[in-house]
Amino acid sequence: MVGEKKYWSDMLDAIEAVEAFTAGMTSLHDYVAERRKKWTAERGVAIIGEAVDQLRRLDVDGLPPDVDRIVAMRNRLIHSYDNVDDMIVWRVIKMHLPELKRVARSGLQKG
Repeated sequence: MVGEKKYWSDMLDAIEAVEAFTAGMTSLHDYVAERRKKWTAERGVAIIGEAVDQLRRLDVDGLPPDVDRIVAMRNRLIHSYDNVDDMIVWRVIKMHLPELKRVARSGLQKG
C-alpha cells in the first residue's frame, strides 16, 4: 500500500511544478496566452487534487479545510476538460497554492 508520505510529496512536487510553469505570469491573459504552460499547470492542479483525495481516503490529519473543492477541481479538469473556467484555475494557482504548499510541507514532515 502506498503511504501518505508519497501523496504529500506528489502534492508538493505538483505545486512546485505549477509555480515554475506560471512564474512570471502576472495576469489571466498571460496564463491563457501560454497554452502549453496552461495545460501543464492544469495537469499539476489535477495531480494536487488526486493526491488530496488519496490522503482523504487514508483519513490523515492536516488536510486543507477545502478538500471537497480541491477534489471537485480535479474532477472538473479530468472529466469536464471542455468546461474549465480559466479564471477559476488562475485564481486557484495564484491565491490558493501558497497555502496548499505550506500544508503539503507540514504533512510531509509529519508523514
